[in-house]
Amino acid sequence: MSTAEAAATAQARAPGSRIKSSSPRQIPVVGVVTEDEEAQGVSEPMDLNRVIKLLEETGKDDLEEKQLISVKKMVQCYQNGLPLRDLAQIFKILNLCTGKIKKQPHFLEPAYNILKLCGLPFLKKKVSDEITYAEDTANSIALLGDLMIIPSSELRIQICKCIIDFYHAEPPKKHITGYQQASSSYKIKMAEVGGLAKTMVQSLALLENQLVEKLWVLKALQHLSASEVNCTLMVKAQAASGICAHLNDPDPSGQLLFRSSEILWNLLEKSSKEEIIQQLSNLECLLALKKVLKNLFTRGLSHYDRQLRNDILVITTIISQNPGAPMIECGFTRDLILFATFNEVKSQNPLVKGLKFSNSYEDFELKKLLFNIIVTFYKDLSTIQLLIDGKVILALFTYVKKPEKHKIVEWSAAQYEELQLHAIATLSSVAPFLIDEYMLYQGNAHVLAFLEWCDSEDSFFSHGNSFHGTGGRGNKFAQMRYSLRLLRAMVYLEHETINKDLCEKRAIQQLIGIFKNTISKYNDKEEAIVLEIQSDILLILSGLCEHHIPRKEIFGTEGVDIILHVMKTDPKKLQSGLGYNVLLFSTLDSIWCCILGCYPSEDYFLEKEGIFLLLDLMALNQKKFCNLILGIMVEFCDNPKTAAHVNAWRGKKDQTAASLLIKLWRKEEKELGVKRDKHGKIVDTKKPLFTSFQEEQKITPLPANCPTIAVMDVAENIRAKIYAVLGKLDFENLPGLSAEDFVTLCIIHRYLDFKIGEIWNEIYEEIKLENLRPVTTDKKILESIITASENIGKMVASLQSEMIESQARQDVQNEQKVYTKVQATHKQRELANKSWENFLARTSNVKTLKQ
Repeated sequence: MSTAEAAATAQARAPGSRIKSSSPRQIPVVGVVTEDEEAQGVSEPMDLNRVIKLLEETGKDDLEEKQLISVKKMVQCYQNGLPLRDLAQIFKILNLCTGKIKKQPHFLEPAYNILKLCGLPFLKKKVSDEITYAEDTANSIALLGDLMIIPSSELRIQICKCIIDFYHAEPPKKHITGYQQASSSYKIKMAEVGGLAKTMVQSLALLENQLVEKLWVLKALQHLSASEVNCTLMVKAQAASGICAHLNDPDPSGQLLFRSSEILWNLLEKSSKEEIIQQLSNLECLLALKKVLKNLFTRGLSHYDRQLRNDILVITTIISQNPGAPMIECGFTRDLILFATFNEVKSQNPLVKGLKFSNSYEDFELKKLLFNIIVTFYKDLSTIQLLIDGKVILALFTYVKKPEKHKIVEWSAAQYEELQLHAIATLSSVAPFLIDEYMLYQGNAHVLAFLEWCDSEDSFFSHGNSFHGTGGRGNKFAQMRYSLRLLRAMVYLEHETINKDLCEKRAIQQLIGIFKNTISKYNDKEEAIVLEIQSDILLILSGLCEHHIPRKEIFGTEGVDIILHVMKTDPKKLQSGLGYNVLLFSTLDSIWCCILGCYPSEDYFLEKEGIFLLLDLMALNQKKFCNLILGIMVEFCDNPKTAAHVNAWRGKKDQTAASLLIKLWRKEEKELGVKRDKHGKIVDTKKPLFTSFQEEQKITPLPANCPTIAVMDVAENIRAKIYAVLGKLDFENLPGLSAEDFVTLCIIHRYLDFKIGEIWNEIYEEIKLENLRPVTTDKKILESIITASENIGKMVASLQSEMIESQARQDVQNEQKVYTKVQATHKQRELANKSWENFLARTSNVKTLKQ
């Protein structure tokens, strides 16, 4: 066997080896260097395979001493770094040394010294060495994790130091001729490939009562967890649950908690968040977190302790998003609610006795984090009773008031403003689930009084620094925005007690007044936030007035005026992206909920040309508005005064409302894929309204309470609404229509007949599919209905043909008239030319003149 083959065989037999490398290699050699040679960087060859063979021998009396000497010589030769080509042999020697420690303790020191060499730079002779020896390097570095099983404190600590050195690479102490240092990230990449992070996590189980070694392992894992690849490996080894469960292990230095929290953070950021949450959502981990947080809350006084407390709370907040986490069972939820509210609501609980917040940045952040975790709690309905017992609503309402010197803790003005906005935002999420508590603590009164202050002229300089304060610097718009969001959330519950209480407190009048003031107060910089405020006001008014005529009467002409103001907005602004679209939708909703059904408001809306504004919006041809506007038009047409306003409207190029509606019908049918010829005539008289979607869908038998495709089609497009509006305007007397419009109008006029026939046809087809046979009388009636429907289609198609032909004849006649007129014009021009020629001849020719 050649020397190269022997080296390969030795590597394949090495304990802990993962990948069998079959790459060809020559005899690895190192230099035994004298002092003079060391200065020149010259090395004298040394056979590493001989060292391996010597270590594998057994039975001789003086063998141990020879083995130790040979390893010592090898260590001395690699003081400047480890060549990549020799790495597999060196780690095999390390593995053989560690295997002898149990019976021959003297091998501990050589093993320790070899591990120290692993912290030195890796050296390459060729640029390609990093690729050529990648497998050997990955296997060698992976062996470090396997060696953690050896029960030696010094060895384990040195392994951890070696791993940490990967991330703090230093240049070689002395340059060796012919070698250069491998790239700084090479060791880190090879550690990822070899799966070192996973074995290091598994080694924690061996260090239950060995604090020093455990701290070193955690420090190494802290470095390893900076990589996404390593984090994924650590998650597979259940690192999150294993580390979290031991957060409270005794540690006077405090390093264990710090390093563990850092690792957990890295795992959450760089691996599957869902998997980490699942690992931490067990009773053991939550009890450990609970104990840590409780200690940090009550005993943590230093800046470092407060930062750590906030980090742990963020991790807890992330876990609380998992409905399966036993937060309530372990009492964690109750404690967190207590910490969140004790500053505002007096408590006799010994846990918070003597506990105070300062206005330090860490305590300020803590308060915001506690607000955040309350928002995650309400999503789990089982925590509702705990929120009630903790008087969360009462605590949050202490912030819904005019800013003043705080009674419990001196927050700065900017901090108090941010907490105030955060508290109101939290109320918007939580209060809808705690209606009784909201009413018990006079929630509506608090919000309306606060809105009154927001709308007042009181001097107040808002800092607007926070996320919630965006757009509110130097004004009270941020406070107004979040108060209106809270009110909107409560109104949209459609809880009559809440809405009745608001109306009794004159909320409708107050909101209309606020809307009017916002029109005159804002500048361009505040445009987006003001538009949001106005949208919310209109939505709240819609929620209050819907189905209540007396409230619509309170809305009255002042309310109609603000709606008309919004509808007069420049259409170009709808594309600005600032929120004009949302405001317009809110306005249309308000017309529906606050005006329709109240005749005085309807008449005032018509008097102020509101219908003209609706038709102007519809003429913009924006589909997102058309459906809602047509619905409003259908309802408005019940008012006998509406038809005259609709017929009087004129758009661009003197377009009438009827022409606009018919144009919308044609556009809708084109988008739906309805079959029509080039003149807009019916193609299929059996299915005159069928869309391309209906053609693709096969008729299937459905239960009686399920709408069929033909029925659903009525609600899914605007054709039914156009039919309803034109029907109320009277099909026979529509002004300003072209021949093409009349052709389309024939179809619209018969829309209901066609739709009824379509539904009967579906019934007939379903009967066939279910293999049912109706009685003779029913069958005849069914067939006659379907035939009648088809005949209507033929009749309409025939009428359309007559119209088209009539129009064609009219076009020919008009063309003939024009041609005759042109011919007469040419003849007159010829006579004029001839008269002019005669005149010239008489004046310029003597003979002609004599004649």
